[in-house]
Order: sequence, then C-alpha cells, then structure tokens
Amino acid sequence: MSFEDLLKDLQGQNTIEEDPNHVSFDELFNEGFMKSHSKFTSFGEFLEQGNFHIKSQEDINKLDDELFDRHIARETSFKDWKSMLDTATKEYESKK
Repeated sequence: MSFEDLLKDLQGQNTIEEDPNHVSFDELFNEGFMKSHSKFTSFGEFLEQGNFHIKSQEDINKLDDELFDRHIARETSFKDWKSMLDTATKEYESKK
C-alpha cells in the first residue's frame, strides 16, 4: 500500500465501491496486531507517537520514508514499513 493509499484510508476515502478487495487500516492493523507487535493499541496512536500527522496529500509528500522506517524499527517488531505491511496483510488473509 502506498502512502497515498494510506492517506485515503485514514481520511475514509477508500470505499468498497472503489475497491471491493480494500481492507481498511483499522482491520489490517487491528488492536490485536498492534498489541502483538508494538506497545500501541491502534495504528493512529502509533502514528501520533512518531509525530506523523497525515491529513493531506502534502503530508504524504513531506513524509520522510527513512524517518518512518526508523520509527517502525524503534517502536515495533519490524525493520521497516514493507515488512510491517506484509506481515499485517498475511495475518489478515490467514484469518479470512
């Protein structure tokens, strides 16, 4: 999932009509997942802790990928965004 998709999801713009296979971040990074892999209970709380305020496309454009990966490595059991997203996707799909 790209950061643009992340933004749309956080703003509630991705809908089932747009993509019937869409999984919201609330479902993908659910409380159980976040508790298992971090000290946070929600993805929003995780973003806030890292001082990531993603509310617009401009916020996405300004996001430092390296800084985000470092936050993930420091605050979760993952080394970077890709590994966190891949694991969340696999865990979600295994529960379907």
